[in-house]
Amino acid sequence: MLEQRIEQHFIDSADLKYQAAHVLSKPIAAAVQAILASVTSGGKVLACGNGGSAADAQHFAAEFIGRYERERPELAAIALTTDSSIITAIANDYDFNVIFSKQVRGLGSTGDVLLALSTSGNSANVLAAIEAAHERDMTVVALTGKGGGKITQALRETDVHICVPHDRTARIQEVHLLVLHCICDGVDTQLLGDQETGT
Repeated sequence: MLEQRIEQHFIDSADLKYQAAHVLSKPIAAAVQAILASVTSGGKVLACGNGGSAADAQHFAAEFIGRYERERPELAAIALTTDSSIITAIANDYDFNVIFSKQVRGLGSTGDVLLALSTSGNSANVLAAIEAAHERDMTVVALTGKGGGKITQALRETDVHICVPHDRTARIQEVHLLVLHCICDGVDTQLLGDQETGT
């Protein structure tokens, strides 16, 4: 029955989030510290991903530039997924696999953070962006699933890997959104102090 199938989606999503809470809390806290260190030193976050991960990159940038749940000064974040002219020019003149890496090289600086999202951990253009970030001495915060894929090998010890322990893309994306909200909340808490939200 359709209703039962819908209920099962909720149950499966809740179960994964419950199971992942302990596993992911430490790397999420490390991501908060890395991003906080960057933005409080005049740095910025460059975020990238494909498909649903592109939407997550934009969601994160919106909450950093605007606000998450509390009023605070604007924080610097750019989603590398939003400029259709840049993306199509690079894809047309070079290759789709360099749509993010060329932006990282053009916009990224030492001390910035690359927020790299790939549910499979194998997205070629995200891997290229990680390589470009390392060339710029940027820290990488990678959100993956399915064991982390090729991104696992691409990361350095100073990077942060948040790998959702699941193989289904939809479930991984649901946890990625929660992770991004945890990062936003963590940064706000470090900047503004611990406070109960009204929502």
